[in-house]
Amino acid sequence: MPIEQRGVDTIPDEERTSGPRDLVSILLGSNLCLGVIIFGWLPVSFGLGFWPSVSSLVLGTLVGTVLTAPLALVSLRTGTNLSTSSGAHFGVRGRLIGSVIGLLLSLGYTALTLWVGGDAVVGTLARLFGLPDTGFAYAAVYALLAGATVLGAVYGYRLLLRISRVLAIGMSALLVIGLIAYAPDFTTAAPEGSAYLLGSFWPTWVLAVVSAGLSGPIAFITLLGDYTRYISPRRHTSRKVFWATCLGLVAGLLIPQLFGTFTAVAVGAGEDYAGPLVAAAPFWFLVPLFLAASAGSVGNAGLMLYSMGLDLDAILPRATRTQATYVVAAIATGFVYFGHFAWDAQDAMTSFVLLLTAIGTPWAVITLIGFLRCRGEYDTEALQVFNRRSRGGRYWFRAGWNPRATLAWAAGSAIGVAAVDTPLYTGPVVDWTGGIDFSFLLSATVAATLLLTLPGSGRTPTTPAKAADDAPDDKREAAAVSPA
Repeated sequence: MPIEQRGVDTIPDEERTSGPRDLVSILLGSNLCLGVIIFGWLPVSFGLGFWPSVSSLVLGTLVGTVLTAPLALVSLRTGTNLSTSSGAHFGVRGRLIGSVIGLLLSLGYTALTLWVGGDAVVGTLARLFGLPDTGFAYAAVYALLAGATVLGAVYGYRLLLRISRVLAIGMSALLVIGLIAYAPDFTTAAPEGSAYLLGSFWPTWVLAVVSAGLSGPIAFITLLGDYTRYISPRRHTSRKVFWATCLGLVAGLLIPQLFGTFTAVAVGAGEDYAGPLVAAAPFWFLVPLFLAASAGSVGNAGLMLYSMGLDLDAILPRATRTQATYVVAAIATGFVYFGHFAWDAQDAMTSFVLLLTAIGTPWAVITLIGFLRCRGEYDTEALQVFNRRSRGGRYWFRAGWNPRATLAWAAGSAIGVAAVDTPLYTGPVVDWTGGIDFSFLLSATVAATLLLTLPGSGRTPTTPAKAADDAPDDKREAAAVSPA
């Protein structure tokens, strides 16, 4: 299989041979891994029992899917990834905001997947063969998993799709076997000795909704376009792609997360998940657990690393996708080592997902509003101006930035970060919200309100697309979204 040569350039229609079923396969298969399963442990680690944990995961996932799934339709229309597509609304340089957000999201989740998967691999090998539980053992396993992940990410979308198809079947079978393995110890109560992380039930439950449930779909706000850009809008309707995205996100996130909740309460996982999971596993389940920890981690991290390579390629147009992938792989592996040797798992995970949700949600809201305004019609050539290191075009706005969208995102992100309540940081707005984390709602509301009410962002300098760029802002926006 040849290495994918496409970066963030527009995919020609003849190469867009995937369909909605492939989208479901990649969202389901890639998420059946310990890196996603561990989010089912988070509510339990906060002190919640089984049913409160389940309700927080289900509600958060459904709400997040409603917001995130329509983003899949953007790249269906543009043929390029979502951060590049957002140039129609943020400007061809302003779309760097999406690239940076996507890079950070993928970086964190890649490191988390390799970290948790590596810990479980070392634990199963220790029980099976007596592998010493040393820092060297962890370092070696992390390196091996990272190497396999890089291989899949460098070869690109087609190989990752094939891997996801296999994982969708294989990992589903392993999770069913896992339910049988841990069923004898299952209980609906929170682990013994646990207490509500935020002192009382409702603030802790809301924290679980946002950090464990909502964060799952939000992690895909810049990733969905990596897959739907390979689906042709001439052969597949937007309706089918949308519902395939919803199915893939809900099933791909809730199945592994609910498995994580089930096993977390069964093994009494409080401050750690991977260790108790391995320690409580019946001996006959260690080999399946090893396969789930290794193969599942490579599949999930491979897709995340692939997306990271695209985002860095979008930020540095002179770099190839392959070169960018190698760079981000080295950075992600470094974060894995920090995660194991320097950070507290629960605190690091919770803080990371809440902060990224606070700055990612406003970007997603603005992109969706822009998509609705232009009715899905984009000038695909004008979107590639920055990648070609040129100037002008319908999406130039002011020096390549749309001030209105940029200001709306910045304000939404600022209020979101100020309303976050994490184990490592509590924003000043939290006292005004009764100690409950409403960062998601506040950031989305502020961004949408400002985008829809701020006055026009003025004129742009004269560009090759003179008729569009010299028009008043409202008219220029209408021109910017006209068909190519």
